[in-house]
Parts: sequence; structure tokens; C-alpha cells
Amino acid sequence: MRDKTQANSTGPGDGLVRIGAIVFFVGAVATLVTVAPLFLGGDTFPPIAYAVCMLMGAGFLIAGAGVLRGIAVQRRQARSATEPSAR
Repeated sequence: MRDKTQANSTGPGDGLVRIGAIVFFVGAVATLVTVAPLFLGGDTFPPIAYAVCMLMGAGFLIAGAGVLRGIAVQRRQARSATEPSAR
């Protein structure tokens, strides 16, 4: 199987996983920025800043959708490879 795979090939869900990781990272940074003043005794941010923290969950869902898409495509390929050809 190793000879059939390419080292740098991208699958059908890889783009969603990358986008999800970026969105998750933005949400994680926003969470750190908005929670820091609570521990440091500073002024809190407006509510919209806390809404940006929800990007963490959205990024996780996007990445999960990419993983599920890749799984679905691989299952379809495996089924088509094992089915007998119709003559």
C-alpha cells in the first residue's frame, strides 16, 4: 500500500481540516486575550470579543467535517475497488 500513496498528496477533506485549524487557532488566541484581563485585574472587553471566542468551537466543527469527508471518500473508493465489475 505504501507504493500507492504519495507523501505530499492532499485528500478531499484536507482543506477543511486546515481551515478548521486556522479558525480554531484564532478562537483560541481570542479566548486567551479576553480571559487575561479577568486574571490580571484589567478592564473587560466588550461582548463582541467574547463572541469571537466561539470561533474555537466553529473551527473544531469545520475540521471534524473535513475528517468525515475524507473518511467518506475513502470508504467509497474502497467499496468501488472491492465490487466486482459488471459485464
